Amino acid sequence: MAMPALADHRWTAAEVQALPDDPLHRTECVDGVLLVSPAPRTLHQSAVLVLAVLLEPLVRQAGVGAVFVAPSDWVLDPHTLVQPDVYVTPLFDGRRPRTDEERGHPLLFVEVLSSGTARFDRVVKRERYLRAGIEYWIVDLDSRLFERWLPGEDRPTIHAVELVWTPAGASAPLVISLEPFFTEVLGPV
Repeated sequence: MAMPALADHRWTAAEVQALPDDPLHRTECVDGVLLVSPAPRTLHQSAVLVLAVLLEPLVRQAGVGAVFVAPSDWVLDPHTLVQPDVYVTPLFDGRRPRTDEERGHPLLFVEVLSSGTARFDRVVKRERYLRAGIEYWIVDLDSRLFERWLPGEDRPTIHAVELVWTPAGASAPLVISLEPFFTEVLGPV
């Protein structure tokens, strides 16, 4: 008896969460399609850490949110489970969320491009994040730029020097200087 083709299976978030841990791969699903990518490499993780360390004091000082990093499952719907590299959630009762249920609607999802995830990040996840009404940044280390995607927009804005972000609840824009970020992660130009 032949097994049904794996590509025909519509995955659920629960099924992905039930898979055995695999330190060599990151497993997600978007709209029922299974996404398996290699575990992040050192440069990728360096960028994730530096960005999280950069964002955390900004959102904390503004009193608008908390910063988290992957691996951390985010279930958008029964057929979509993602692990954004960096994400910002609103505060819960004035404090960092302590459970998935306290996270609320994300203020921001960020993915750092790598060769094993570029198609997922640029196409599959981008479309899903925007459909969910989530602001989305793509960090392109090769080009030393950020793509900023806003829900309802057809094109990103491109940022290489600074990004001005006003998350929900902020009384003033947060200014993120990108040149120091890229220098810390990649070294000087």
